[in-house]
Amino acid sequence: MRIPTVTYRIQFNSAFGFDSAKAITKYIADLGISDLYASPIFKARAGSGHGYDVVDPTQLNPELGTEEAFEALVKELQQHNMGWLQDIVPNHMAYDSQNQYLMNILENGPDSTYVDYFDIAWNSPFASSNEPILAPLLGNFFATSLENGEIQLKYEESGLNVNYYSLKLPLKLESYAKFLTQNLGKLAKNLGRNHPAFVRLLGILYIVKNIPSEVTAQQRRDQAAFVKGLLWELYSDNEEVRIFIDENLQLFNGEPGKPESFNLLESLLSEQFFRLTYWKVGAEEMNYRRFFTVNELISMRVEDFKVFKNTHDLICKLVHEGKFTGLRIDHIDGLYDPKQYLDRLREKTGDTYITVEKILQQGEDLPSNWSVQGTSGYDYLNYLNGIFCQSESEEKFTQIYSEFTGIKTEYEQIIPDKKHLIIERNLAGDIDNLAFLLKTIAGNYRYGSDFTINGLKRALAEVLSRFPIYRTYIDREGISDIDRSYIQQVIDATKPHTPFLHNELNFIEKLLLLEYDDFLTQTEKDQWLYFVMRVQQYTGPLMAKGVEDTALYVYNRFLSLNEVGGEPGHFGISLSEFNEFNQKRQARWPHAMSTTSTHDTKRGEDVRARLNVLSEIPEEWQQQVRTWSEINRSHKKTVKRFAMPDKNDEYLFYQTLVGAFPFFEREYGDCVERVKDYVLKAIREAKVYTAWLRQNSAYEDAFVDFVKSVLELSENNSFLKEFTPFQQRVAFYGIFNSLSQVLLKITSPGIPDFYQGTELWDFSLVDPDNRRPVDFEIRQSYLKTIQEQTKTDVLKLIEQLLSTKEDARIKLFLIVQALKARTENIDVFNAGNYLPLEVSGKFQEHIVAFARSQGHKTIITIAPRFFTRLIQPGEYPLGQQIWQDTSLKLPSGTPSTWKDAITGQTVQASDTVLVGETLKHFPVALLVSQS
Repeated sequence: MRIPTVTYRIQFNSAFGFDSAKAITKYIADLGISDLYASPIFKARAGSGHGYDVVDPTQLNPELGTEEAFEALVKELQQHNMGWLQDIVPNHMAYDSQNQYLMNILENGPDSTYVDYFDIAWNSPFASSNEPILAPLLGNFFATSLENGEIQLKYEESGLNVNYYSLKLPLKLESYAKFLTQNLGKLAKNLGRNHPAFVRLLGILYIVKNIPSEVTAQQRRDQAAFVKGLLWELYSDNEEVRIFIDENLQLFNGEPGKPESFNLLESLLSEQFFRLTYWKVGAEEMNYRRFFTVNELISMRVEDFKVFKNTHDLICKLVHEGKFTGLRIDHIDGLYDPKQYLDRLREKTGDTYITVEKILQQGEDLPSNWSVQGTSGYDYLNYLNGIFCQSESEEKFTQIYSEFTGIKTEYEQIIPDKKHLIIERNLAGDIDNLAFLLKTIAGNYRYGSDFTINGLKRALAEVLSRFPIYRTYIDREGISDIDRSYIQQVIDATKPHTPFLHNELNFIEKLLLLEYDDFLTQTEKDQWLYFVMRVQQYTGPLMAKGVEDTALYVYNRFLSLNEVGGEPGHFGISLSEFNEFNQKRQARWPHAMSTTSTHDTKRGEDVRARLNVLSEIPEEWQQQVRTWSEINRSHKKTVKRFAMPDKNDEYLFYQTLVGAFPFFEREYGDCVERVKDYVLKAIREAKVYTAWLRQNSAYEDAFVDFVKSVLELSENNSFLKEFTPFQQRVAFYGIFNSLSQVLLKITSPGIPDFYQGTELWDFSLVDPDNRRPVDFEIRQSYLKTIQEQTKTDVLKLIEQLLSTKEDARIKLFLIVQALKARTENIDVFNAGNYLPLEVSGKFQEHIVAFARSQGHKTIITIAPRFFTRLIQPGEYPLGQQIWQDTSLKLPSGTPSTWKDAITGQTVQASDTVLVGETLKHFPVALLVSQS
């Protein structure tokens, strides 16, 4: 198995394809990267900016380049001895006209070859009813869209289809009869009933009207191809037939302003295997499983082996050819049976590096029976970030937040409240499906016959809203002790809130724990298990939407902690917790990924590094916020005594601005626009005054106007005069937080991962802001200069980098030096022990230090934190004068001579080393033992 040394994430899109990646391959190799980590590269919907909306997993995305360009990129990587870690999407595909598997289903219904490909059996629309598959893709109500002429029938060689802007859905073959019989008498009169063309058309009608009720998928496909071919020949060869069809199209498409003229099209659409609806309908009615709440992403049944095989053949082929050397699995929690999937993938790909996108709550671990190398790194991100948050300031920050916003609700209570909101507004149709299934099971037994669907739904909603983790992993092999404890925990937590539903809760617990009655048949047991596994597919999206995409935008006490997989109710992480996490990681998942920024993080790594500074200066922060709010009061709009934005959103804005404010004036205008876009997304995600489903333009406009006014560049802007000096001070300290963060990521157990562009300062906000184009030219220029100067006089270079630290070359320099040391000592970092080191002296709490050792080689990481109590603005955390008696106890049995891999300087030490001597030239140190 090829284990990456360090990965570099690239977001491919039409503007950055295979050729673009090839052009920077040497650069990232020189940076110290061992493996390109690629966003999905399989054919996605046209214009996709991220690649997760796949329409065909059996071919590469042509928007990224030709197959020759892909092969050239692979060859270039291999010439630099680099691997390729590929992000793959097994859970879903795009609900899009380009998705030919789905279009085949919409055209052929239960007779489609691909009817089992997608998770459209929530309510078994084909098996137990005639319910069509929902197509909630209209931008307005169906009637409005229809009568406005936005829904149009069209005809082309592929057949009849209904169009709504770029959406094109095929009509079922049986519907051709209704279309072709319209005004058929007129055609007969014009052509004559004995005309060969008319006779052929009658033959087509006969075939269409006499399709057997039971046909194989192959027979139906052959019939459709035959009929479409004959009709297109007629349309192409005979002018009267062409006029007849074109006039029918015009007739069916109606005339805006005459509602009755659309009756024919409405009737035709009512016959289809799909039902076009307003997109908001998907929040309350849903008969296919989506990715979270995204109607345009329909989930697959990858647990079906033929689906797995077809969607993974190209992936496995590229693995076997050595082009992909590792895989990252997107949204593993969305799968029906994750372990089965991973076992199959391992069987098909062999000894390949595999990581999973899995959000772990604090204290939670990956299932031990998963055949993977670990997670993609959110767990590491939150532990690392937490040690830079000053935990002793929690009470003060709670007070500041409460006094400024009036919010006193604890985060732990906000979570179930927001999950309930998502259940009611965004996932109502999904929970209806679960409740229906639960009621069906309950009705089979005497003890469940009196349960009403309403009572079961309320009980189930309460259980799901209080689920403490993303999901459990119960399957045919049974239930683990860990999952059992989670289920019992959530039932116990739910009962006090539902005093009249204890019997229903006991029944739900019985099902979730698979406590089968002795008299159950195997079919009934399978039904119980099916319900449990469906619930498991639901808890993850509910957690993601209720917490990540709602609660984290509502509870704004301290935004640095509001991260994917984070728990903002816990104000920071102790060093002992961080060390314990690293020790467990080294023992269990030594090759898991360690990330600090991704395409999904809520804010960039250096934004968090700045915000963490605030945790050190709560009193000053409180005074600043009060002052800013008073200055900016006049910029708010007041409607019926309600000032917009409210204090909670205003508090979010100030924190965001402190974190994202640029170093250079030339970037100011762009920053203002980005912040305006960000606050708009944030308040829609919060779902308090506005939301994606119900946009409140008055509140949104008021907030955007507030941002614009507050940040207007003018001599009279009192806010900027007050804000800028404070922000610059925070940014100064944030630089040193960032450097420590970088070194810790590179040297902790795990595989360090760098998101594109983050080798310089990353002040990005949530997507799409963090997917902006990266200026690789300036990075290449910086790297070349750094490499040249490092060879001549590294200390002079460091002095220069410190004096110009705002341009971020200092971060790039640290990455280059630390990754070089990691590569040269890869065995130590991959398999070496992890030993927390004892620090003593005046500033002992300001140092994070640990040793990685294997055999006779020991490498020590020294990373400071909490700089506001250490240095004044303009000073550097360097030398004995700053660190005084702070010292580090070295591991026993190590040599007395060390080399700092960052500065190249030799350090002499026996049992202890003075931190000031080690941090004489650079703010962090990486000591490598010299034999």
